[in-house]
Amino acid sequence: MTRLSPRALRLPGAFGAFGGLAVLSAMVGVLVTAMVAPVIAVTGVTAQNTIGVFENLPDYIRPDALSQTSSVYGRNPDGSEVLLASFFEQNRQSVGWNDISLFVKDAIVSTEDPRFYVHGGVDVQSTARALLSNVFASSITSGASSISQQYVKNIRVQRAEALIDPVAREAAYDEATASTPARKLQEAKLSIGLEKAFSKDDILLGYLNIALFGGRVYGIQAASEYYFGVSARDLNLPQAASLAAIVNEPEALRIDLDAEHTAANKARRDRDVLASMLKEHAITQQQFDDAVATPVEAHITQPSTGCQTAIDGAGFACDFVRKIIEHDPTFGATDEERSHRLNTGGYRIHTTLDMRLQKQADDTTKYYVPYSTDALDLGSVIVTVEPGTGRITSMAQNKNFSEEADAGNEATSVNYATDVDYGGSTGFPVGSTYKLFTLINWLQTGHSLGDIVNGSNNQKFNKASFRNCNGQDGGTYVSGNDAGEAGGRTTVLTQFEESVNNAFIAMSQQLEACDIRDVAMSLGVHRADGDPLQTNITAVLGSNEIAPLTMAAAFAGVINRGVFCSPIAIDRIDDAAGAPLAVPVSTCTQAIDPSIAVAATYAMQGVITNGTATRANPGDGVPHAGKTGTSENEESVWLVGGTTKLVTAAWTGNVSGHVSIRKTTVYGPGSGGVSSGITRLLMWRDFYRDTADDYGGDDFAPPDRTLRLGQTVTVPDVAGMSVTAAIDTLDDAGFSGVEGSEVDSTRPEGEVVGSDPSGESGATKGSNVSVFASNGQVSVLPNVVGRSVGSAVGALGGWRVTQSIGGDAGCASDTVIGQSPGPGEVNRTTATVNLTVCPHT
Repeated sequence: MTRLSPRALRLPGAFGAFGGLAVLSAMVGVLVTAMVAPVIAVTGVTAQNTIGVFENLPDYIRPDALSQTSSVYGRNPDGSEVLLASFFEQNRQSVGWNDISLFVKDAIVSTEDPRFYVHGGVDVQSTARALLSNVFASSITSGASSISQQYVKNIRVQRAEALIDPVAREAAYDEATASTPARKLQEAKLSIGLEKAFSKDDILLGYLNIALFGGRVYGIQAASEYYFGVSARDLNLPQAASLAAIVNEPEALRIDLDAEHTAANKARRDRDVLASMLKEHAITQQQFDDAVATPVEAHITQPSTGCQTAIDGAGFACDFVRKIIEHDPTFGATDEERSHRLNTGGYRIHTTLDMRLQKQADDTTKYYVPYSTDALDLGSVIVTVEPGTGRITSMAQNKNFSEEADAGNEATSVNYATDVDYGGSTGFPVGSTYKLFTLINWLQTGHSLGDIVNGSNNQKFNKASFRNCNGQDGGTYVSGNDAGEAGGRTTVLTQFEESVNNAFIAMSQQLEACDIRDVAMSLGVHRADGDPLQTNITAVLGSNEIAPLTMAAAFAGVINRGVFCSPIAIDRIDDAAGAPLAVPVSTCTQAIDPSIAVAATYAMQGVITNGTATRANPGDGVPHAGKTGTSENEESVWLVGGTTKLVTAAWTGNVSGHVSIRKTTVYGPGSGGVSSGITRLLMWRDFYRDTADDYGGDDFAPPDRTLRLGQTVTVPDVAGMSVTAAIDTLDDAGFSGVEGSEVDSTRPEGEVVGSDPSGESGATKGSNVSVFASNGQVSVLPNVVGRSVGSAVGALGGWRVTQSIGGDAGCASDTVIGQSPGPGEVNRTTATVNLTVCPHT
């Protein structure tokens, strides 16, 4: 049923409420047809062309979905949402009929189209009057357009502005706004058809949601919030009248520029809007007087537009989400189309950010790391991923987000946590955090944490012995351990906990470089600049430049028993109608065997409790695991790891150049002087101790015994070999052959007598096995007792012999009755044989 009026509106005396509507609707067709001829005659437009334009139009125009503001939200732990930012070409929020103050509806109808509720889309009286005033003009100079006609014009303008191609957009806009009889006739016909298809209230509501209120403010809801800081349903009479005044000349009468514009608005508000409302009995005389006496006082509330408005340092996460939408084909075929949809589609974008974690991450980075120093352009990141889901729950850095080119040292548009294609840098060398992937491949190839490897300093490695993906190089590679690294020969577990460089170079020498790379890639690791991962010798020590988000997600996969989930930043997107849209989802895969992942996580626990990250240990009873890293030039320092619930990459580095930061003291805004090399440890510790560990964390599973303790294998029997052959045999069996001291033996000089542990016994793979060579000095001493002295001395030719007299009267004269040492294996060079001889009788 057609609604007559927001409030009772008086009809012209010649018409009754329903009879007038029918008569007017009938007259409109006659009048519109009659209007064509005189206008054509005066303007010179051919009748055939104009009537053709008119007749070829559809019966009515269907309103399109309006350009609306898209908004990005984070979420508090209690489930409540936090608005981070909005994106729009037109600041608009469409609302329903009951969400708009009656004062607004009365003001628009009274001022713009008093007979709105009785005409059939075209106000005959106003149109006839306008036609007469324009009949001798060269173009249409006055309109008297009904609300329906204005709505039609706005729909056509919106369609033009929705076009992505700039040439087509400009042409369509010119057509929709041209001051020509053809446009007026088109609007008249479309308005008549519109009113046949939609109710008066629907048309008025559509007009209020589509109208321009100055600048980029569209629709009554956005206008109410922007100009007065209230919802459209809460507008009072003076406010409603001021907004109704703006639609007549949106730029000239807006009230956010200066006193002159505000005065012009008040003049129209009082003279036209309020006066019309009084005339149409929409308000009383007292309301009119009070409203006129009320000054126009704007309370400008800027919309949360752009990611720089996001709270708690969430601007970088917000920008990351924006770039995901602009890059993902899910949201359109081209970059332009995707960007247009974001800025016009009225999306409600629900991110994965946990605002409690986000605030802690932002506070922590800014507490420890200044924006920059005289010598360093410092950057710092805390980014957290949820194992098992890939959800990014925090993304913060020490600088604020800004897209301004001259934002100064304290702000940047570069997101240090992400890849270059998503607003990030080209990545940073990850240092020893990359050793995790060598450790995993070590375990995959039959080795264990208990294996013994040589991490001694200044080893020389034959480059040709490394199995590089790009072929083997010649020459020698010399690697040094960092200061404080124990080195030496010890277990892989200890070498990992202490992050000994040479130990992992030695381990990689026994592995395939491509396999180590493939382990990393299976966990989502890739270079931030898009280039392939390097596989040279130094890649084992973390020379690849990778984004912190990538490392956090990879470590989360290991801690999640080898199930890697690709990181995601969006939980859900609803369109303007509240319908869900398809969004990028996390893909979870079993990247590495669970038992291998458990053993690697066990090793990472030791880094926190016993190794290089003990200073980062929150010590609050929640189990943690992680790995530190320092790049070769010490321009980047890392700690990546966490709990079974949350895994975090904490990074500090020199953003530009290759200046070492490790021994530089920096003065954080809250921390005072701290060595920049340990900032990553303190940031990570505080983040978990103060907030992240409130989310809990399960105990890590114990590793399989064979992966933890090492593989016991049989030591080869090397007796009888040369020392070189024996050592090679032991090395081939997985041991480290070590040359021991020479021993007395009857074997030829240089021939191996035996080993320790001995041949055929069991020992841990990788452990030292000493080999002992013969000195060749042992001979067999014969037994000469009972022989004559002459015979005995002859048998002992080559030995040093002494004689002594002994025995009793009953012994045989001149007979050897004893010898020392006795018969057997004796070192000829050190022994003297003493013969006891029976005395002469």
